[in-house]
Amino acid sequence: MSLRQMEYFVTVAEESSFTRAAERLHVTQPALSHQIKALERAVGGPLLERLPRGVRLTAMGRAFLPHAERSVRSAAQARRAARAAAGAQGGELHIATVHAIAVGVLPDVFARWRAAHPGVGLVLHEYATTEALEDRIERGTADLAVGPPPTGWSGPVVPVGTEDVVIVVPFDDPLAGRASVRLQELADRFWVRCAMEPLVDGVPFLDRACARAGFSPRTAVRTEHTSTAVRMAAAGAGIATAPAHVVRGAVGEDCALLTVDPPWRRELAVFSRVALTGAAAAFTDLLADVRRGAEAPPVSPGRPRAEGDGPVQVMP
Repeated sequence: MSLRQMEYFVTVAEESSFTRAAERLHVTQPALSHQIKALERAVGGPLLERLPRGVRLTAMGRAFLPHAERSVRSAAQARRAARAAAGAQGGELHIATVHAIAVGVLPDVFARWRAAHPGVGLVLHEYATTEALEDRIERGTADLAVGPPPTGWSGPVVPVGTEDVVIVVPFDDPLAGRASVRLQELADRFWVRCAMEPLVDGVPFLDRACARAGFSPRTAVRTEHTSTAVRMAAAGAGIATAPAHVVRGAVGEDCALLTVDPPWRRELAVFSRVALTGAAAAFTDLLADVRRGAEAPPVSPGRPRAEGDGPVQVMP
């Protein structure tokens, strides 16, 4: 079997159609069908079930697909890495992350990268959860991922700093003039909850933290994205938790931030399936430099952190 045959198979599986796949690959449909049949002969059975309207994977096809995806994307990744390492025009670096990091951490890093490496383009892949992020980087969707350090990861994991998780309240909230708050003080408040909230041992972090403080959080609104939850909190729909960099860098200054006493903090890392070399290594170094310069600022000018027990690690 050839890499081209696997690329054709992956495209047909993604499009669920020989016609659309042929158009996307810029080949004729008979040529595409011939290559798929040759691949099926090589693996020893049908990978696709031909239907009156489209195709679907057989059991063999479902088992074969993730390996074919990994092979095709690894080849593309190798080409990108070689071109990016040489600084060639048209070289690309594909970066995967979750939404909150994409809007809060990466814009400044991307801008600095473009100034220093104009010949190497950046392609961003965003995912809703850390589980989806890890799955897609394992399948070879991107050259590297930026997110919480994965557990049990077989490839390189490089720490690049931390992110502070804060409480968001509107400016007219009674707590808005304070620098920090103990979680027990929020037992009677309503919360805006986000689907991207980290999980700890399969339990949403806020549920776990509030249970330890002796209460269950009352949910007023549920959102899909962190930035939406922050905007809802700023408008007074409830209080919310969010990484501080999302509020400062992406949402604006129309709300008040409070640290939790003791503070909540989450580690950030770059991880990949293969060694970080060339452009991937350079991007990792740049991200670490930017995060070192951004860490441990006060919540707002003139508001020092409250003294407390030490930061609580928020793990995915």
